[in-house]
Amino acid sequence: MGEVVKRAYKYRFYPTPEQVEQLNRTFGCVRLVYNRALDARTRAWVVDRQRTSYVQTSAWLTEWKRTDELAFLNEVSSVPLQQALRHLQAGFAAFWDKRSRFPRFKSKRKSRASAEYTRSAFRWRDGQLTLAKMGAPLAVAWSRPLPEGAQPSTVTVSRDSAGRWFVSLLVQDPTIRALPPLSAAVGVDAGITSLVTLSTGEKVTNPRYERADRRKLATAQRELSRKAKGSANRTKARLKVARIHARIADRRRDHLHKLSTRLVHENQTVVIEDLSVRNMIRNHSLARAISDAAWSDLRAMLEYKAAWYGRTVIAVDRWYPSSKTCSTCGRITTAMPLTVRSWTCPGCATEHDRDVNAARNILAAGLAER
Repeated sequence: MGEVVKRAYKYRFYPTPEQVEQLNRTFGCVRLVYNRALDARTRAWVVDRQRTSYVQTSAWLTEWKRTDELAFLNEVSSVPLQQALRHLQAGFAAFWDKRSRFPRFKSKRKSRASAEYTRSAFRWRDGQLTLAKMGAPLAVAWSRPLPEGAQPSTVTVSRDSAGRWFVSLLVQDPTIRALPPLSAAVGVDAGITSLVTLSTGEKVTNPRYERADRRKLATAQRELSRKAKGSANRTKARLKVARIHARIADRRRDHLHKLSTRLVHENQTVVIEDLSVRNMIRNHSLARAISDAAWSDLRAMLEYKAAWYGRTVIAVDRWYPSSKTCSTCGRITTAMPLTVRSWTCPGCATEHDRDVNAARNILAAGLAER
């Protein structure tokens, strides 16, 4: 790999009360500027079919700061506000290119609370990070070291629904290089009972982290529903629910990272199905289990790690009948309900495990596309 990879290192930090106040104010200003600019750009697009540029929205921000109503925008760093406008511009560009839907407004309670600082808005010195408008560095828990000599180009501060604070540092990571080429290739069939089944015959058990904590989560949600809206006890109960969700998400993400890293390191080519998870979760009987499996997250991890290490990920067509096709003779069975987990091919009398057979067919189809 010739070029150096940009990689984000995420850490937890513990802000002082003054830093909490400043960051919460920054989050609110970022959301306000984004929503105001989106509203103005939406009216220009819907009414006049005019495409507004980032330069125009930046000029609007300058005008807003001069008004008495929005003078408080001057109390926070201007860089996160400008970055919010850049993100909005990227959203409109994706919409005009038909790569995504129309940008949506940010919600105070549902949207991610975050602010992005470029190099002019933070100081990185002797392993300490100080943001603009702050007199003291952040108390970061350095759980792993940054690459030697790394200089962050962008810093993103965020707060999750469980009240945890995180800082993400984008750096150039020279430690990521292409791995030695291999001859091995593997087909991956996603499932629910087994998270993935490999063409080698290996089945990776689905941990089902959401189901493991479902009783605890249900109890916490019932307690939350009984609390009066706006009360301090309701806030405590909401945080308890959020912490359970965060625990589920953290464990799931950790498992997917370990699995995706192993698959990329052990194989030169990884072949997967091009699944439409958004459509699949419309099946109310399986939606919860499919969401807990997080197939989309696994695919995203495989793709960017393959790009890092010089591997290849191939996605075969979602309509390819991998489960109904005999991997030995190629005969296609007319029907294969989900309840059928093993079957015998009528043509060659080969006995198949449904998932292993599908993984082998996915591998063959992917290699044929190369």
